[in-house]
Amino acid sequence: MDGTSTVVICGLGEIPRVTAALGDAMRACSYPEEAVLDLQLAVEEAVANTLLHGYGGAPGEVRVTIRAARRATEVRIEDRAPPFDPLSFPEPDRDSDLGERRIGGLGIYLVRRLTDDATHRRSEGWNVLTLVKRRPS
Repeated sequence: MDGTSTVVICGLGEIPRVTAALGDAMRACSYPEEAVLDLQLAVEEAVANTLLHGYGGAPGEVRVTIRAARRATEVRIEDRAPPFDPLSFPEPDRDSDLGERRIGGLGIYLVRRLTDDATHRRSEGWNVLTLVKRRPS
């Protein structure tokens, strides 16, 4: 079963609707649970970062479009927050002592590690972050 759905949210409390829709779509395409959980966490991180940092904690529209298919699931996260490419954020320093590390950056690190592909573009006033998780063989 292949399908596309869009969920529009405006606040952190609505993120579970996104992750539930994503989980339902991926399970309908017979993804293993580990792949479902990986992409759910990556999407949750990306959406939370948009709401907290992009919109500064104020309510703001985030459109999440889920395209689930047997071979890969694509999630497009769109927002009208100020232009920002989260993928341009440098990798966090994971080797130094915790007290010496710069705060932040672990969320996008997770997004990079839990997805098979991540891209960002700016289109007609929207930040568009696309995350892809391929179905394991």
